[in-house]
Amino acid sequence: MTGKYIVIFAISLMPILELRGGLIAASLMDVPIWQAFLVCIGANILIIPFVLFFVETLLAILSKIDFLRILIEKFKEKTLKKKDTIEKYGYLGIMLFVAVPVPGSGAWTGCLLAVLLGLDKKKSFLAALGGLFIAGVVMLIFSYGILKGIVG
Repeated sequence: MTGKYIVIFAISLMPILELRGGLIAASLMDVPIWQAFLVCIGANILIIPFVLFFVETLLAILSKIDFLRILIEKFKEKTLKKKDTIEKYGYLGIMLFVAVPVPGSGAWTGCLLAVLLGLDKKKSFLAALGGLFIAGVVMLIFSYGILKGIVG
């Protein structure tokens, strides 16, 4: 039983998969809905301060390695392509960006955008948190409603 929770926790920590992947996996493994929500949202909340407060330093250190610097620059370019929404709507944009339940628009990318745009970390944390809860509800409906109805 504990193994299921470790799996969904780990999936929820991963960039791209995050909460969305964790809740889908939880539903497919028959983890009770509210336990799945708490584990997945909890794991995803842990990501926010890490990205907001440490990722800039980590990227600076890793950028000293030539091949990683190239990858990091490409990653930053790809991430900054999504900045128009954030600049247009501010912190509401961060919240909406994180809330959209598609790969690549979760807490990792939303918080990275906030860091790259130099936004206030406390406000960005709250915006990302709001987005996570919205995404969580949407994904609960999908994972435990629609997907469960299809897969059984």
